[in-house]
Amino acid sequence: MKHRRHTIQTYSQVDRIPSGHATDSVTPGCIVLEGGAFRGLYSQGVLDALMENGLNFACTIGTSAGALAGFNYVAGQIGRSARANLTCRHHPDYVGRGALLHAHSPIRLDFLFEDYNAVEPFDEAAFRSPGRRYVAVATDCTTGRPAYFEKGKCKDIFSAIKASASMPYISPMIDVDGTPCLDGGCSCKIPYRWALDEGFDRIVVVRTREPEYRKKVSKRRHRFSAYGRYPGFAASLANSNRDYNRQCDEIQKLEKEGRIFVIAPSAKVTVGRLEGDMEKLGDLYWLGYNDTISLLDPLRRYLDLQQKG
Repeated sequence: MKHRRHTIQTYSQVDRIPSGHATDSVTPGCIVLEGGAFRGLYSQGVLDALMENGLNFACTIGTSAGALAGFNYVAGQIGRSARANLTCRHHPDYVGRGALLHAHSPIRLDFLFEDYNAVEPFDEAAFRSPGRRYVAVATDCTTGRPAYFEKGKCKDIFSAIKASASMPYISPMIDVDGTPCLDGGCSCKIPYRWALDEGFDRIVVVRTREPEYRKKVSKRRHRFSAYGRYPGFAASLANSNRDYNRQCDEIQKLEKEGRIFVIAPSAKVTVGRLEGDMEKLGDLYWLGYNDTISLLDPLRRYLDLQQKG
């Protein structure tokens, strides 16, 4: 792994990515992380800026790429998520031939949980500490509904994270506590409703698309024959873009009402789901980092206001 790493294309400024460990302080509230595959570099920049400024939320919930970024955030490891992607995106055992051979998917998520540990060990003890909640959102293929897997309650939280970040059609279903699951984004791309239902009054939503972005909704009726045995899951796939647009509309409404605080890209995001341009990925990371730095004062006012209320 270490020998091959130096021959693989990496981000030219990866040495600028911050490192270190977050403080033990816990910030009341819940942070909600949108999915988006490699657009998750934006969220990774956001989370590193938060950790550097002592904002370590008591609860983290994420879908897909959000779940992947979130588990390093809960472990308090500044820069680890970004370094994994900005140095290993072109490693064939992570994305490419080796991933297809071993995981039957274009992305082999075990690379992040196993192989990358040889480069930068994961602080599992910090992650499993009961002081902070962590929830990964997957889709229950038997019902097509979101499944919320929480560390300390789920038997295998890492299988839940892998299921959350899998891809329909091209990834096999993953068994999580006896339930076949796939990508959480098929049923819930931005899990802010879970935070509201849990009663949090301080909720920060991290987007991976600019606020005005909406997905195209086809008027044609798709059958999704690949999932004929799972009609609920097929229905979720068919409605996922429409549901996402509805979520975006509601997030803007809740933000205007002061019920949530949103961190979203300040520039148009042109990074693809499986983006291979390392400089674009690095730029997206810094966009998330710098957007967050610019929002620290209003974010702290939002948190203080909620605390006093």
